[in-house]
Amino acid sequence: MRASAALPLALFVWISFQMPFFAAGQAKRYVVDWVPSLGVELTLMVDGLSGLFTLIISGVGFLIVLYAGAYMAGHAQLGRFYLFLNGFLISMVGLVLTDNLLACFVFWELTTLFSFLLIGFDHESAVARSSARQALLVTGVGGLFLLVGILLIGQVSGSYSLAYLTSSGDLLRQHPLYPVILCCVLMGALTKSAQFPFHFWLPNAMAAPTPISTYLHSATMVKAGIYLLARFHPILGGTFPWMSTLVMIGALTAVWGAVLALAQTDLKRLLAYTTIMALGILTMLLGGQTTPSLTAAMTFLLVHALYKSALFMVVGIIDHQTGTRDLTAIGGLGRALPLTAAAAVAAGLSMAGFPLFLGFIGKEIMYKGVLTESAFPELATAAAVVANSLMTAVAGIIVLRPFFGKAVGSSPIVEAPVDMWTPPLLLAGTGLFFGLIPDWVVRWLVEPAVLAFHPTAEEIQLQLFHGINEPLLLSLLTMSLGAISYLRRRSIRKWIMGLVQHLPVTGERLYHWGLDTVARCANWQTCLLQNGSL
Repeated sequence: MRASAALPLALFVWISFQMPFFAAGQAKRYVVDWVPSLGVELTLMVDGLSGLFTLIISGVGFLIVLYAGAYMAGHAQLGRFYLFLNGFLISMVGLVLTDNLLACFVFWELTTLFSFLLIGFDHESAVARSSARQALLVTGVGGLFLLVGILLIGQVSGSYSLAYLTSSGDLLRQHPLYPVILCCVLMGALTKSAQFPFHFWLPNAMAAPTPISTYLHSATMVKAGIYLLARFHPILGGTFPWMSTLVMIGALTAVWGAVLALAQTDLKRLLAYTTIMALGILTMLLGGQTTPSLTAAMTFLLVHALYKSALFMVVGIIDHQTGTRDLTAIGGLGRALPLTAAAAVAAGLSMAGFPLFLGFIGKEIMYKGVLTESAFPELATAAAVVANSLMTAVAGIIVLRPFFGKAVGSSPIVEAPVDMWTPPLLLAGTGLFFGLIPDWVVRWLVEPAVLAFHPTAEEIQLQLFHGINEPLLLSLLTMSLGAISYLRRRSIRKWIMGLVQHLPVTGERLYHWGLDTVARCANWQTCLLQNGSL
């Protein structure tokens, strides 16, 4: 375990020492010959955006290794788990650091491959195998679209360098092939980040062990599409098709994910749907062109990584110590699991957007961002209010029922090992600590990330209190609607379940219809070509 923790820890320390360069608006480049015969170089570019993502990938990765050592203690395939996990970590770091689009695609596909191996880690389970195959096919198809888009970009611009493309975005935006390139790139990003109607693979991926769900499906893999959108923002962004597509799809994904979250009783699937909601919000914000909108995206990226990773670990502890993660079968765990409860409360308050937590600051800047959207600001604002209100209710469900609700069962339950409760407590505590020092967060983390893809002279600020303004009023409305939704959660859950059952078409049904159609075509073709006749 210690050897496996060395890689993410080393990466975290290394990238932390680069923070002064990010804060000064500088970037570092490292060039290595990759395919000399074709003149292809592997160029690594470390700037504020890739630095923020690398900090999240390596920091959460280090804590996941510690957590998994206790969660999976004694597992016969623990060595295989660490091999796949570090392979995925290297792929994600390569994806966010590379400056070459072809190398970016290679790392992109490696994350898909390692995700397949990790989701299907319990390969003796038919559910795990099916979920891994589904994630591979959905994100793999998106990857093929992305490859076409990358090749077209190279054909139009004559370069695969992100640094070059960032400074010559008008060349692509004014080209006749721009609509095709945009569709291909967006297909890659939207499938990877589980946007509607491709969102269904993410909840099914919860068949993986909890450490994998925590790392891949809250902090890293699903954020790959968000990274791609941010990196391509100065290259393909700024047009009405870009803005309208991201705002509408992001808004629909956020609201639908939040609605479906309230219908769940399995804690991991509940968190998976809230992750879909968060990814929708991030996509919607990246459809904007204003500094507040893009600042909100980078702030919420950090907020979500902290509280969602902590909550996934908390759910893993509940499952590990009680043998279940069904909401109806647990309650009153606060006394038996006091440290886990503390982590859950802190992470839940940040998720709900309570003052003093970074989640509150993130929600304030989010509302400021959606109010300034260039396309459909009313839609973006309404979607943000509805989604955040439901997330406030979900935060109450996750924290209050399991830890402070009526006790269920009489079996003795004890606190988890120290390596299990320490990581979520650290992550949740960081959300509180960052909320108290917003100036430090914006200077060293958020501002460098925003300026890396959106150079602006406008001042970027994060504050605990901006005065009585529209974002504050929307936050108060969110808290009120969230409280009402929590109190009416049972009737809302019943209504949502009835709605879902009566939907004529869903993304997952289309997926299975597609698989069946391919199988029937393959069977017909085989009978036609291999009929035994000489």
